[in-house]
Amino acid sequence: MVLVVSEEVRDALGARRPVVALESTIIAHGLPRPRNLQVALELEDVVRREGAVPATIAVLEGRPCVGLDKEQLERVANEDGIRKLGHRDLPLAVASGVSGATTVSATAQLAALAGVRVFATGGLGGVHREWTVTQDESADLGLLARTRITVVCAGVKSILDVPATLQRLETLGVAVAGYGTDRFPGFYLSDSGHPVDWRLDTPDQVADVIRAQDDLGAPESALIVANPVPEAEQLDPGLHARVLADALRACAEQGVTGQAVTPFLLDYLVRHTDGASLSANLAAVRGNVRLAARIATAWARR
Repeated sequence: MVLVVSEEVRDALGARRPVVALESTIIAHGLPRPRNLQVALELEDVVRREGAVPATIAVLEGRPCVGLDKEQLERVANEDGIRKLGHRDLPLAVASGVSGATTVSATAQLAALAGVRVFATGGLGGVHREWTVTQDESADLGLLARTRITVVCAGVKSILDVPATLQRLETLGVAVAGYGTDRFPGFYLSDSGHPVDWRLDTPDQVADVIRAQDDLGAPESALIVANPVPEAEQLDPGLHARVLADALRACAEQGVTGQAVTPFLLDYLVRHTDGASLSANLAAVRGNVRLAARIATAWARR
């Protein structure tokens, strides 16, 4: 099989110990050097402190790797030309022997193939604003509709159309629950302004839902655990609204389209909030990784 699972991850899965999948795009494309490597190592350490095994995922020279050692993490963080890979890109990357960092969709697919049940990320992709004109929707949604994995996230990126994304997830049959909240998180914000139908309050409750998915023999779809960034660490809502409105105008004026929209808007927010949006993003990711490790531990006890 083309999948390369590290010895540590393979042993943990074989012994039914908790494992948490982590994406690699935040390392290669989400943060400046050398902070990207520092954050990658920090997130793996958060998982270990909770008693679980981290499985950072990337493609190296055409080999999908589930679980990276320090040298491989350094390579993803520092090597020029690391591509950004969604799940649709995986066959092309494997056949071409290229190296790439995995997005939510590619990470979820490879984690599920390896038998990893819990995945932590920052925010999901979703339905873009003005969808009726652009027809732009993240590949994350379709992949999660057919992949049995639990994704701990801070909602969907606030630059997207949040209510349309929630509706799309419902249509696709992807379960969504707020963790410790009845409100859907807004990535940089604790509350997107929209409710969720279900609430879970403990890692054991999440593990019970994972178990029920299997017992029911339901379609292979994901469970989204929407974990809000703490209010004390969120981006100021007024600043967020003002800068996002400016960013959307700048995007339209400069004719930015397609896959370039999301990185343009996120970069605009970082620059025009003096880094506050990045701090909120990292706070959300840390909290998601910590919660994912606790959920994985609860699931391993099952």
